[in-house]
Amino acid sequence: MARYEELGTNLEVVERRIADACAAAGRPREDVTLIVVTKTYPAEDTALLAGLGVTDVAENRDQDAAPKAEQCRNLPLDWHFVGQLQTNKVRSVVRYANHVHSVDRLRLVESLSAAVLKSGRPELGCLVQVALDKEASISGAAAGGESAHRAGVAPQDVAELANAIADTPGLRLDGVMTVAPLAGPLAGNPARAFERLAEIATAVRAAHPAATMVSAGMSGDLEQAIAAGATHVRVGTAVLGVRSPLG
Repeated sequence: MARYEELGTNLEVVERRIADACAAAGRPREDVTLIVVTKTYPAEDTALLAGLGVTDVAENRDQDAAPKAEQCRNLPLDWHFVGQLQTNKVRSVVRYANHVHSVDRLRLVESLSAAVLKSGRPELGCLVQVALDKEASISGAAAGGESAHRAGVAPQDVAELANAIADTPGLRLDGVMTVAPLAGPLAGNPARAFERLAEIATAVRAAHPAATMVSAGMSGDLEQAIAAGATHVRVGTAVLGVRSPLG
């Protein structure tokens, strides 16, 4: 019961942060969905979270997520895949994920479509992952080189990828996702980074009105993300705690 109580206390703190951020932004609390990122934590924690009322969980590695989702298959959970996705993992991911936040290339769009159609499952929700340090105006030197880049597509390429998702059988364009950049002029300024994502999200919605999801913000910057219009925040450490690297 100690873990259940710990998770419950942490959830209360995060819920208060989200509610306060929504109030400060003049947004209804129901505008924002909390996705608890359960990566590296056992299925037992996921089950406890479901018992505490969590409805959305996220994973970033299929080798961890697939067995965990199987163990938790009878729980009322919406599974989100948020990590970089290799095409050889696609068939596994489409068995349990309802949303893939990390779509970043046309090859992945094609692979996801083929896997969804072969599985016979309902449409898979897809978000375009945006790399805000890959703006056309940022030189390689200013951006800190390729090694510093987050995964994702450059802002100028979002529309093309969004159109491809929307036009591909078996897939549904749900919106856009980003992680605050590590390099470039927006590094260290999550508020401005999430404002930039909001601009991109608005452009995507202009062409695809149903693509309303804006996935942004984690434990350390969820307030800035909500202020900028995030509809989904991905929180791990603030709910589950800091896991030992050797754990």
